Amino acid sequence: MGEQYPFRTLPDYLCRGLDLVFIGINPGLYSVRQGHYFARSTSRFWPALSASELGKRVRLTLGVDRLGPEHDCELLGFGIGLTDLVKRPSNNAAELKATDFVKWAPLLLKKLRRYSPRVACFHGLTAFRPFLALALRSDHRPILGDQPEVVGKTRIYVVPNPSPANAHFTLADQTVWYDRVAGFVVATDAGKF
Repeated sequence: MGEQYPFRTLPDYLCRGLDLVFIGINPGLYSVRQGHYFARSTSRFWPALSASELGKRVRLTLGVDRLGPEHDCELLGFGIGLTDLVKRPSNNAAELKATDFVKWAPLLLKKLRRYSPRVACFHGLTAFRPFLALALRSDHRPILGDQPEVVGKTRIYVVPNPSPANAHFTLADQTVWYDRVAGFVVATDAGKF
């Protein structure tokens, strides 16, 4: 678990045997300062995960009504990992350069091959498209949901980005997408949710 980087960023919460790995586009500077994934209170990640089938077992086992950023490292114990396409933090994804994707997409591919989770779930098409083009060398035009590409035995799924900047999707929408991911994980025979 955890690569060493020449700058402060969020750690990868990865290990072998995971059912699911959430992949964001890159860490926000605020989250890095807080030391936790999706630390901004306006992010829909934690509220949607808490309300979803994915988060139900985690909440019940931890004895909490709502999951929050302080639970990010605990997700590993429930078969859920966290990482990013680009590990260089920024105020927002618009600050990323094409060279960031060229550098980091192949490194994410190596991580997925190394840890071989059952499902890699990208947060948003903005995160998945560069990975698809630069790491998988595919020109397929993706949509949200199950993807035809695989990395070894790892299936790929794309959900909306939970960022508040993504105004196309509500908290309720995000929760439904996490429920779909839970069903997809079960369908891939993970069975731990």
